[in-house]
Amino acid sequence: MALPSTARQSDLTLADEPRVRWRTWRWIAVLLVVGFLHWIAAQWVERHRATLNPFDDEHVPVQVALLKPERIERNPAATAPAAPAPERKRKPVAGKPREHVLTALQPAEKPTVDAAIATSDTAASAPAANAVPASAANSAPASAAQAAPAAPGVKFSVPPSGELQYDTFYNGVRNQPGTIHWTSSAQSYEMVVSVPLPFVGTFVYSSHGRIDAFGLAPEQYVEKRGHRVEDVSIFNRADRKIAFTRTPTTLPLPDGAQDRFSMIMQLASLVRGDPDAYKPGVTRQFFVVDSDSGENWPVETIGDETIRTAQGYLQTRHFKRLPRRQGDQRRIDVWLAPSLGWLPARLVQTEPNGTQFELVWRGKINVDNNAGSSDISPDASPSAAPTAAPEAAPAAPLTSPPGPPVNSTGADDTSGNIKP
Repeated sequence: MALPSTARQSDLTLADEPRVRWRTWRWIAVLLVVGFLHWIAAQWVERHRATLNPFDDEHVPVQVALLKPERIERNPAATAPAAPAPERKRKPVAGKPREHVLTALQPAEKPTVDAAIATSDTAASAPAANAVPASAANSAPASAAQAAPAAPGVKFSVPPSGELQYDTFYNGVRNQPGTIHWTSSAQSYEMVVSVPLPFVGTFVYSSHGRIDAFGLAPEQYVEKRGHRVEDVSIFNRADRKIAFTRTPTTLPLPDGAQDRFSMIMQLASLVRGDPDAYKPGVTRQFFVVDSDSGENWPVETIGDETIRTAQGYLQTRHFKRLPRRQGDQRRIDVWLAPSLGWLPARLVQTEPNGTQFELVWRGKINVDNNAGSSDISPDASPSAAPTAAPEAAPAAPLTSPPGPPVNSTGADDTSGNIKP
């Protein structure tokens, strides 16, 4: 026979068992609910990252034209400075000052010079002095006529030098500022892109070369990703070959070939030269070299858009690289701003897995209500002296918009390697 105390303890144990079980299931349910709510929050954050400029993937205009690499336009005005040479002529005397001036301008026409001298030997020194500008005026149009037909081609204007600064984002999260060091002259250029990334260090991409009949002509392209060994692509124009340090493979070097970042400035120079030629749907093709390969990039004009920076709004023109092959999911978008001399105001690369790398202009923007233009702040450190392509019209200063304001048309990639 069980003792009363033992019976009472057994009854309590049986009574507590359902309660313990209920508490256990309650905590399991709470944990499931909390985990589900965290999953919903993570999905919401993933889809609503705080990016400055979310863009619409759906609106892509119909392609209306395909432009391929071609020679840039040669401006006859670049050869015109030979005309002021007569001002440096020697002091005229009674003999042959006119022969000296005319032969300096047109050596091939000595018979005409001799005839002019024979008919003016009896003239006074004053009429003789008047005859010289007349002859020079006749010869100047002749030399201009010889230079004028020399250069058909697309219009091209290299952006002026500057130290450009950008806010950088990795999947919408702001990182340390990035920079684009851009130096250009009539004969050469240099571009160094520095992008800091969390945990892996700073990625640096550099391109330097000269400017030839097809625009920017890279000679060497270097990729340095964090602490990894740099990869170099060499454009050997003597042998017309492209060589790589990453692979023994070589490629033929076509005219107008670019690397991944010179392509952006090549596009900016073409648009800067003739903004009206790049309407929505116009697509330009570039042969672009990577650290171990090369391929054609079709870059389509999407349209004029206003983007938001941390300091204000900028009117820009949006360009997008189209898929290079079936199933290509990597995307590159570039926004060029006319008020910045058509320099890039925003760059976005989207990976096939959805990862995004973004650079957004971070200079101060002082809007001129009268002209509707924007000035670059001292943060950007632009060069005050404009530069241009060889035999091209001088580029406008970086602090003033080149040409008329752009009217809105209403239109509306990088893995851990940060490669467009």
